Amino acid sequence: MTIQERQAEIVDEFSFFDDWQQRYEYLIDLGRSLKPMSEEAKSAGKLVKGCQSNVWLDAKIEGDNIVFEADSDAILPKGIAALLVRLYSGQKPEDILQSNEAFISDIGLQEFLSPTRANGLLAMVKQIKFYAIAFKAKMNS
Repeated sequence: MTIQERQAEIVDEFSFFDDWQQRYEYLIDLGRSLKPMSEEAKSAGKLVKGCQSNVWLDAKIEGDNIVFEADSDAILPKGIAALLVRLYSGQKPEDILQSNEAFISDIGLQEFLSPTRANGLLAMVKQIKFYAIAFKAKMNS
């Protein structure tokens, strides 16, 4: 499934909810379903800078695709991380770099989040794109 198809799927899922309380609960459920990272994997180098809470993000190449894993010590950022892992994991670096984040506005996520949480969301997306740049360069060398 492409990033655009996954984005459309996420927008559809969020459209089922009548209010932000339900969307909030859905994000928390997504976070609960995220496979936790091992304590050893939660190193300082994997902390996403710019997040209010501790959010760890790691990536590895499997074939031509990047596989992400993430975790957080707070329930809402963990849900957001789960959403982004679902969206970007298993995608090619160039597809990640060419994607846009319009779905964030489409589901109204930035309006719902406090400014510091919205900055954390953008920091997570930025870190995912940095991994894509690094892996693309490594694959082309």
